Amino acid sequence: MTTPQLTLYNTLTRSKAAFTPIDASNVRMYVCGPTVYDFAHIGNARPVIVFDLLFRLLRHVYGVEHVTYARNITDVDDKINARALRDFPDLPLNEAIRRVTEKTENQFLSDAAALGALEPTIQPRATDNIVQMQALIGDLIANNHAYNAAGEVLFDVKSMPDYGQLSGRNLEDNLAGARIAVEAHKKNPADFVLWKQSSETEPGWDSPWGRGRPGWHIECSAMSERYLGQTFDIHGGGLDLIFPHHENEIAQSRCAHGTHAMANVWMHNGFLQVEGQKMSKSLGNFVTINDLLETGAMGGRAWIGDVLRLAMLMTHYREPIDFSLKRLEEAEAKLRDWQRAARGAQVAEGDEPDPSIVKELADDLNFHRASVALDFIAKKANRDEGNAKHCLAATLRFLGFGLDSLLTSDDGWEEPPHIATAIADRLAALNAKDFAKADAIRTELAEQGITLMDYKDEAGERRTKWESKP
Repeated sequence: MTTPQLTLYNTLTRSKAAFTPIDASNVRMYVCGPTVYDFAHIGNARPVIVFDLLFRLLRHVYGVEHVTYARNITDVDDKINARALRDFPDLPLNEAIRRVTEKTENQFLSDAAALGALEPTIQPRATDNIVQMQALIGDLIANNHAYNAAGEVLFDVKSMPDYGQLSGRNLEDNLAGARIAVEAHKKNPADFVLWKQSSETEPGWDSPWGRGRPGWHIECSAMSERYLGQTFDIHGGGLDLIFPHHENEIAQSRCAHGTHAMANVWMHNGFLQVEGQKMSKSLGNFVTINDLLETGAMGGRAWIGDVLRLAMLMTHYREPIDFSLKRLEEAEAKLRDWQRAARGAQVAEGDEPDPSIVKELADDLNFHRASVALDFIAKKANRDEGNAKHCLAATLRFLGFGLDSLLTSDDGWEEPPHIATAIADRLAALNAKDFAKADAIRTELAEQGITLMDYKDEAGERRTKWESKP
């Protein structure tokens, strides 16, 4: 069957258009990843899930070997410095920073896997690309787009006539309310930092402009160029990154290289609220991905990654989402219905998803219409029509969902005895404080594709759920 034409909404043009890659044998996508100073909150989960779905779709259309997905890890950040000083005051700063970022990066990667996300092709760290950032800054200075003032290297926004295209912001409007006196060393208040000085208590690298560290925006320009080229196909991230981060990325990359574009398509997922309110620690509704996976932070119980994934996808990626207990319950019920209908089906590597699902997703990731089509396939599977059961199972796997993560004996499904035994042995080990044995059992199951999630029931007893990824 002919693969449908992909159409994607481009923030830069504010329109939806057919997607044509620069090179169909090397489709390239870059997505801004986490700043690893703390555990990722559920708002961070949305781009992880949205762009994983796009990654899967691109791989299906162009071939697994012909798509490169880069998602960066930011490990140079003033918040990281502060946390390192707070949590590890007795260690040298650089070692303390490494301790903080290793822990939070590993947690992020674990959370992303639990959400059903494939590993990106490349996950570059900012600290591994300092040389590339310095080279880019040098090019900007040589091209008269940057200057050195008061120990900082700054980008000169007025050197770029069409600065502001992505956000639609007028530069003069931005300057009108600026506090010029605060940063008198700038030519214009909107000029932004490319390189800044580091004190003795801050991480720093030697450079032609003195010991210092990069500004936030230069990181992604340098890493995307290194791994995807000066101009690539798709750049993604949250709506909150349009300005100033993505606007400044475009300015840096285009002015350094003299190119017409940094990326041809810019995609942004919408904002997230929790139970109708903006998520914030002051409101007491700040929830991490890990909180939802392992504690009773929402609804007094833990939720499996499959449910969180579906709850995110139920709203179109460009629309705002209200993440609520009701939404989680709806997603769980929907996913259980699909898994029941696919019960017993066996899928193998290379089994194709239903073409109708691919067609709907090809229209700017329209998951709502895809889920309606999935409901139709599930009804056919329940009636044992043709190969509907197998088709449903293959499609669920394509979408990043497990096939039995919610099924119980009530669904006519029996838990594999070896898993039940392993979980019981592990719980016994935890209760006996034999953590080494408990960790060994978890690791052994993980190698089999089984993820364990601990939680406490209403009586406060320790319990364990599990899910598998095909």
